[in-house]
Amino acid sequence: MGINFKDLVPKIQVNLQDLAGKSIAVDAYNALYQFLAIIRQPNGTPLKDCEGRVTSHLSGVLYRTSNLVEMGIRVSYVFDGAPPALKEIEIKRRMKTKQDAVVKYEKAIAEGKTEEARTYAQATSQLKNYMAQDCKRLLTLMGIPWVQALGEGEAQAAYMTERGDTDFCASQDYDSILFGAPTLIRNVTISGRRKLPRKPVYVEVVPEVVKLDTILRELGISYEQLVDVGILIGTDYNPEGVKGIGPKTALRLIKEYGTIDKIAEGFLGENSFPVDLQQIRDLFLNPNVRDNYVLEWQEPDAEGVVDFLCRERDFSENRVRRALERMRRGMREEKTRTTLDTFF
Repeated sequence: MGINFKDLVPKIQVNLQDLAGKSIAVDAYNALYQFLAIIRQPNGTPLKDCEGRVTSHLSGVLYRTSNLVEMGIRVSYVFDGAPPALKEIEIKRRMKTKQDAVVKYEKAIAEGKTEEARTYAQATSQLKNYMAQDCKRLLTLMGIPWVQALGEGEAQAAYMTERGDTDFCASQDYDSILFGAPTLIRNVTISGRRKLPRKPVYVEVVPEVVKLDTILRELGISYEQLVDVGILIGTDYNPEGVKGIGPKTALRLIKEYGTIDKIAEGFLGENSFPVDLQQIRDLFLNPNVRDNYVLEWQEPDAEGVVDFLCRERDFSENRVRRALERMRRGMREEKTRTTLDTFF
């Protein structure tokens, strides 16, 4: 779901090339779902190996990551741990949406509506356990560090960025900001020319940076109040939010009343929240994160990657080796740039 901050927070468009020398912590599951949704055959089916195993996620990790590394960007991935109990409703809602999309996809295929089928197919993506394990294996072979979060991956990525171990969180969702990430970058894993669903129209998707301090300054609220705004709109822990309240109304009410508690007393009534408000706040303000992680970038194990992707998953060896060579080139240039910066 993600928090609907699209029209509320200020954003700055950037070029990926301008991020050379920077590091980003990618919300792994968010990126993998994007790869599974976008990297598909014309009829909507995902890429598969000869044994029928889905490989779209591996294709995205290899080629998108190698492109970023070639630009001199240090990439790391953060994988979700156990979800909070309050997220159960949202998880069930997502599963129902996927099941409905499967029915619509099969109907469209039967009717020969290929374009419509592809649209529904993108909404059917499911991240199986073996997919996450395959991605971790591939990242290790590529020399790309990954972190296993205790809880929400976005919370862990936000914590790493807040500590200064990475420069940006990378995710399509705005939740990282509510977890306290000082800088969020969107459209890193899906930038480029994209077709709008059900329309013969293509748009250019460009990376955009969202800064927490800029949000707070321009909206005129505190970080804690921003969390309350998110809860009013609806989060993964209370998906429906408060009925009838959108982003702009939520902001106005928080600025007028100060907190959700006071809004409930003076405007909404005491029964507006079916769950513990403070418990939701704590999930954002005091998330379950780990300190004992290591971020070390290494040269890719080319033969290991080729053995895995080409021998076991039927990838093109020429394409894989070219991607790895681009990675090496980017790493060499990044080392040279870092040495020169230190010297001067």
